[in-house]
Amino acid sequence: MRTISKTRIAGVLAVASLGTVFASKAAAQCGYSDGHKVTMSIQQRSWRGRSQLRPSSFLLISDHDRDSEDGIVGFWKVKFVAKDSAPIPDDTVVDFGFAQWHSDGTEIMNSSRPPATSNFCLGVWQRSGGFRYKLNHFALSSDPSGKLIGPARIQEDVFLDHHGDSYSGTFTIDQYDLSGSLLVHLQGQITATRIRVDTPVEDVL
Repeated sequence: MRTISKTRIAGVLAVASLGTVFASKAAAQCGYSDGHKVTMSIQQRSWRGRSQLRPSSFLLISDHDRDSEDGIVGFWKVKFVAKDSAPIPDDTVVDFGFAQWHSDGTEIMNSSRPPATSNFCLGVWQRSGGFRYKLNHFALSSDPSGKLIGPARIQEDVFLDHHGDSYSGTFTIDQYDLSGSLLVHLQGQITATRIRVDTPVEDVL
C-alpha cells in the first residue's frame, strides 16, 4: 500500500464511511495528543424495533427472543471509539449516531457525519453464535463538496448483553478510493444502547 501523508490521512478520515468526525474538526483532531474527544449532540428518534414485542417485553427480552436470531433487532444509539488507529489518539470518539438492525438481516445507520459526505450507510448481519453478531456494512464516501471518494467497508463483531439492552465489541473501517486502493484503516471499540418508545431525548444526547 502506498504511503500517505499525515495531512492526507486526516482528510480521508474526516469522510471515512462511519464519519470519523465533522470535516471542520478532522485535521485538528488527528493532531491532538491528549485523547481529546469531539462531542456533539443528536436529537431523539424513536423506533420500536421488533413488531412482535409485547409491551411488557420492553424491560427484558424473553428466553425465546434470546435464542432467536433477531435478538439484536431494534433501534440503537451507537458510539465508535478509536483504538490502535494512529494518528488518531486512543479513546477518541470517531463517530456516533443511530443504527437499526432489521429482522430480515439488513441494517442501516444514520451517522453524525455531515450529510454532504454521505451519512447514511447500509449493512447485512448474521448471528455467529450465542449472543454474538457480525455485521458487514458498506458506504459510499464523499468529500465535503460532495465529490465521491470511494467505497468504505465497516465490519463489526459485537456481543448482545443478556437483557438485550446494549451491545459492545470491535469495529474496523477500511476506506478505499475508486480504483480499490486502500486509503485508510481505522479500528476500535463500538458500544450501543437500545432506544425504546419511551426513551427520552436526554438518553440519546
